[in-house]
Amino acid sequence: MKESKRQSTLDPSSATEKLSPRSPVPIAPVQKPSIVRSIVWIAGFLGAATISATLGTTLALIAPLPGATPEQGRKLLEDLWSSGFQYKVSRPVNVLVMGIDRVLDAPAGSDEVFSGRSDTMLLLRIDPTDNSVNMLSIPRDTQVEIPGIGVTKINQANASGGPLLARETISKTLNGIEIDRYVRVSTDAFRELVDLLGGVDVYVPEAMQYTDNTQKLKIDLKPGWQTLDGDKAEQFARFRHDSFGDIGRVQRQQALIKALRSKITNPMILPRIPGLLGAMQKYIDTNLTTEELLALVNFGQKLDKDDFKMVLLPGRFSAPNEFRASYWIMDSQARDRVLQEYFKSSSTEAATEPPLANLKIAIQNASGDPQAATQFSQYLATIGYTNVYQAQNWQDPQQKTQIIVQKGDLQGAKVLQSTLGFGKVEANSTGELDSDLTIRIGDDWKTQRSKLPQ
Repeated sequence: MKESKRQSTLDPSSATEKLSPRSPVPIAPVQKPSIVRSIVWIAGFLGAATISATLGTTLALIAPLPGATPEQGRKLLEDLWSSGFQYKVSRPVNVLVMGIDRVLDAPAGSDEVFSGRSDTMLLLRIDPTDNSVNMLSIPRDTQVEIPGIGVTKINQANASGGPLLARETISKTLNGIEIDRYVRVSTDAFRELVDLLGGVDVYVPEAMQYTDNTQKLKIDLKPGWQTLDGDKAEQFARFRHDSFGDIGRVQRQQALIKALRSKITNPMILPRIPGLLGAMQKYIDTNLTTEELLALVNFGQKLDKDDFKMVLLPGRFSAPNEFRASYWIMDSQARDRVLQEYFKSSSTEAATEPPLANLKIAIQNASGDPQAATQFSQYLATIGYTNVYQAQNWQDPQQKTQIIVQKGDLQGAKVLQSTLGFGKVEANSTGELDSDLTIRIGDDWKTQRSKLPQ
């Protein structure tokens, strides 16, 4: 994080505002500088990579303590947490996270590396009232009106006016939602993080080949489960030459976030973490202060993986002859539902929920039974769900059935789960694009089917 950027806030009035502005932030006694610096850098970088939700619960496993064994490190940090860091997140906070396209002619370490278009755009809501972190993925091709620029793709906002214009554009697009802070990350940060973690385990659903000359990126991935290094993980995240275009990229980015959060909880990564310190500084620009970063770390102690939810900004692809450029056209009604469900927005009228029977449900067969999708569709019809279609089989076999909340309808997913009596609700948008919910059938369907009346 660039210290010179700390006071470059989104709103001049917030230059000294902390994450808990309604009450003073207790300042703990000064701890060992090496430990404090380590925690700050880890918090800043991993928070920027949208893993801030797990920082508190994993910090004891990953923070570098020179000369200490992993067990000693955990004990020291546990003592430090209990006696030292008292920073609190006392109100909901919205943080804009942007991954910035590589600016090829920008001098290394200069501010110009953050002046490109936003390749990735995420809005995080960190909410201490229910101990949750919700993440909205905003496709880079989303059609918006950028103040002073006109109607274009949302990824242009940062290139035209930096984080201030990006914040203003997103706030306007999302019914005036307040954005408290921002984090910008250059592309190279992601690659180095993955390499320092020893790679991430990801399922690649299909072969991916493409050369992006503008970003000097050659993509060549084979299908199946594999451990991706930083270069290949970037290829996976940025590939867009399939039928889903930019939306497929968003879905893969959400899959990578899950993989990263899983990897960072592994104690075997402990020896690799010291390399993050200092090395990541040149890759991050944020207006979060040191106290705010520590508050986010402290908040993370209360979270588990089910407290972290992801959703895609609902919409559709523009038709080939609809506009001169290809866009993601936002669904305003579905947007309002997502803002209410995930961001507790009160700036819009109540979104109308579709009748549960009308939910568009896609069935993906990930079980070993070739008849499972047909059987499951027939069963759904008997319990009142008739807007059901069979999607392409999911090639990665699964034991457990998943109910994927593709368009943000968590309540509908929970009702369906309760009706079925099995299945795990997945709060992300990695299912069938056109569905409200995607049911990915696992081998547990065989057992459940045997319990049904014949």
